[in-house]
Amino acid sequence: MSDSLQAATPTGTAAASGDELEALAHLLLTCSNVLVLTGAGISTASGIPDYRDEDGVRRGRLPIQGAEFRASEAARKRYWARSMLGWPRLAQARPNAAHRAIAQLEEAGRVAAVLTQNVDGLHQQAGSRRVMELHGSIHAVRCLSCGTFYERARIQSELEQFNPALACAEAAALPDGDAQLEPDADADFHVPSCGRCGGMLQPDVVFFGDGVPAARSAEAEQAAHACDAMLVVGSSLMVLSGFRFARMAAQAGKPVAAINRGLTRADPLLTLKIAASAESVLPQLTDLVLDGKRA
Repeated sequence: MSDSLQAATPTGTAAASGDELEALAHLLLTCSNVLVLTGAGISTASGIPDYRDEDGVRRGRLPIQGAEFRASEAARKRYWARSMLGWPRLAQARPNAAHRAIAQLEEAGRVAAVLTQNVDGLHQQAGSRRVMELHGSIHAVRCLSCGTFYERARIQSELEQFNPALACAEAAALPDGDAQLEPDADADFHVPSCGRCGGMLQPDVVFFGDGVPAARSAEAEQAAHACDAMLVVGSSLMVLSGFRFARMAAQAGKPVAAINRGLTRADPLLTLKIAASAESVLPQLTDLVLDGKRA
């Protein structure tokens, strides 16, 4: 690992120091294939809640598991009722300064690709071109029987049409288009089905308890092997599906840096950590990198 980079800083929420920014800018300027790995923390400034606090502890109850969704009609009612109320807020979210900065760094040739654990699509909206969505996209729905894909907006229209009594309910926003709903509020909920074959519809995301599809995992592994440095942004990496890529890079002797307000599972592996918000750090970092590139 580069001797010019300082050791990981303690967890906290203070603004990035000039030395930290300079060190991270140096990393991006001297490495030619930087893989950015992002998590929920990059999207909180866009109004999307995250799953964990700054100590990496999960907030609230465990989301619906994939096996439960597929096996239980009650679970599907609960999921789609909450999604009907929560998805529109997520759909209206827009990229923040952190997403835009990463797109700028890619445009400038300083970021090779983005591997995101998020399902919100904000990196693509911001202009990033090579985005690998590790956990899929909340904006697509697929039939588990015939494989037909639907835009989530189309399913939303059906949900609201057949569930008018609940469509106007007030519910607090939760991560990934979920919403807080009173128990039994979904007892009579109409669950959508495939218009082609009548099969079960599932959002095109990796549910908790399910594995990342093999082809997608292989693409992400290839990107991690090919990179010469990794920058983790807004992720505690508490979930193995994200952490393993940081571990893979570190074990290969590649520098791994992080911008994250709180604890990460990879803290002992990090070459550099800036314990501040992504939306405050990345625009400053981008200015330094672009100035350095011009110089």
